[in-house]
Amino acid sequence: MYAFGLCIDRHYLTPGLAMITGLADSLTTSARRDAALRVLTIDLTPAHALLLSDLAKRAGFGSFDLAHRSPLRVSRMADASYITVTTYLRFEFTAAFVRRPYLIYVDADTLVRGDLTAPLNTLESGELGAVADEFNPAVGECPALPGAAERWPHFKGRPYYNAGLLWAHTADLPSIRGGVERALVRQRRHILHNDQDALNLWILHAGRVRPVDAGYNRFEVGRFLERGNWVRRVITRSLRPDPAAPLIHFVGPEKPWQVTCPRTEDVREYRTLLQRALRHTRALGAAHPEPVGLR
Repeated sequence: MYAFGLCIDRHYLTPGLAMITGLADSLTTSARRDAALRVLTIDLTPAHALLLSDLAKRAGFGSFDLAHRSPLRVSRMADASYITVTTYLRFEFTAAFVRRPYLIYVDADTLVRGDLTAPLNTLESGELGAVADEFNPAVGECPALPGAAERWPHFKGRPYYNAGLLWAHTADLPSIRGGVERALVRQRRHILHNDQDALNLWILHAGRVRPVDAGYNRFEVGRFLERGNWVRRVITRSLRPDPAAPLIHFVGPEKPWQVTCPRTEDVREYRTLLQRALRHTRALGAAHPEPVGLR
């Protein structure tokens, strides 16, 4: 009925292994058999693809497929400090590749703790499910979409959504891709956060969005608090770890698989999962390349 969509390049192979393991943990055995995994990449080798495929099979997923794609020709990396053009591949999933009625797209720098499929129950045809961005909650009240609120005053105060976790009907993928492409061409001066800003421009102008509960894309903020207090001025909720959140998103340049990342509670939980994922890959045998370790 649904497929999980992941975008993985060589830099994100190791977190991709953790993602597959975490997704498997979030589902029952029968749900894993019915679920599909779909991976898009720009540079993974056949050996990498086989490793991911064998891990998906070992984890119990009933279907796996990987394809090489190129990002939109008009892709613009306004912020490339720690993000690669692979991010644009999230808009290259097609119905022919997904082969399921629904797609749940998940960023690779996340910790999946719970079932991500529940929002599909409320998703209507033509809608995109998304969670409001915790660092950029509203148009015109945050750095995202610079100048958009001045150009279109009626957009000021409208929610701004994070693209790290999305729910969509597969039939709607072409219209979403087309909307993102048009925004990149016609409204480039408002693009700061790459394809995420383009997605929000499409939502504001033509898209129908189904807001999803914040717990499905909860930012891990402990890493930022160890560097300063600015995050307290941005987020009004409790900044303590949220054990009930189905997904924790490690936004920003410091990632939990890097040795230099502050060891917050959520980071330690992630690294435990990652170590288990790496044990799974080692158990698959010597035919597979050793993935990048904990950098």
